[in-house]
Amino acid sequence: MSSFPRQSPPSPQRQDAFFSLDRERQRQPVNSKYLLQLVYSYAPDWVLTVVVAGLFFLFDKIDGFKREFSLNDTSLQHSFAVKERITDTSLVLICTLAPIILIAIINLISIRSWWDLHVGWLGLILSLGITGSITNVIKVTVGRPRPDVIDRCQPIAGAMNNAVFGLVNATICTQTDSSKLNDGFRSFPSGHSSLSFAGLGFLFFYLAGKLHLFDKRGHTLKAWIAPIPLVGAALVAISRTMDYRHHWHDVLIGGLLGFILSWFSYRQYFPPLSDRLSHHPYSPRIKRLRAPLMPYHHGDASSPHEYSSTNDRIELHRQDALKQQEPISLTDMWREGEEQEILPPGQEPSRPLLGDERV
Repeated sequence: MSSFPRQSPPSPQRQDAFFSLDRERQRQPVNSKYLLQLVYSYAPDWVLTVVVAGLFFLFDKIDGFKREFSLNDTSLQHSFAVKERITDTSLVLICTLAPIILIAIINLISIRSWWDLHVGWLGLILSLGITGSITNVIKVTVGRPRPDVIDRCQPIAGAMNNAVFGLVNATICTQTDSSKLNDGFRSFPSGHSSLSFAGLGFLFFYLAGKLHLFDKRGHTLKAWIAPIPLVGAALVAISRTMDYRHHWHDVLIGGLLGFILSWFSYRQYFPPLSDRLSHHPYSPRIKRLRAPLMPYHHGDASSPHEYSSTNDRIELHRQDALKQQEPISLTDMWREGEEQEILPPGQEPSRPLLGDERV
């Protein structure tokens, strides 16, 4: 039976030592060869992300499918809003430019890491690119009429629903602006909703990771600050129903789509929010070409730490070496866990046999 050393939670002193070591590691100089390999390693990611984002504009040029509708459907008889509350330009500023700037600011006041900034921006663009492309594919495929489609259509005089099926199609429209008419059949899902939650949703995950939102300590202030980007995304989504550009179903599904894909993109480069190192991204694919930066531990757990570091190593000095604990087998670990479940409160479980004590 394989055996493992008994693990115990790290003390606050050892946690502080780890984070000090990690900060010192980030200050290490990076040689040009390693940097060049790193650029080549992530160049395909950027190229693919830009291509995926470009598909958003490509699908936007497709006429798409146009569903039949009823002229008597009151949900489609809303007036066309000439002036939108959130224009396309405003959406770009809200879901793209604002997160880019805020990620840089958060990085500056937290860990100050170029690598973290790089994967933060890469994950953001990936989230927006995937969300935008999927949204437009669904739009041109479903072809659901918008709430203002009849006003856009401008039906011919005397137009009536089909006597048999009670529906009409886009052939009765007199609208000469083809782009305006085509856009009238792209209600599902809401692009403003999906993109706002893709951009601001990613910002939420990035901010929550830096704040250690789920560190099981229950800080109310962090619970108020972290969801602010989601509130902004929700307001953008709600504005689409106020302008009668979308039905509430379109907004709901679009928001869920953007939020899920923002989480998917965030997890490509960052650990879960419940992780102790949620404020740090995953390590680069290319390992550094240098000696390993592993600390040497000396002394007892209560002794103070002293640090001395160079460009090649970091040593954590103590008076004496820490004694490694005895390993126990998986069977003993399970038996001990079962005893803890059935023993009365306050009673200690029996110690598993170690080494020569086993017969």
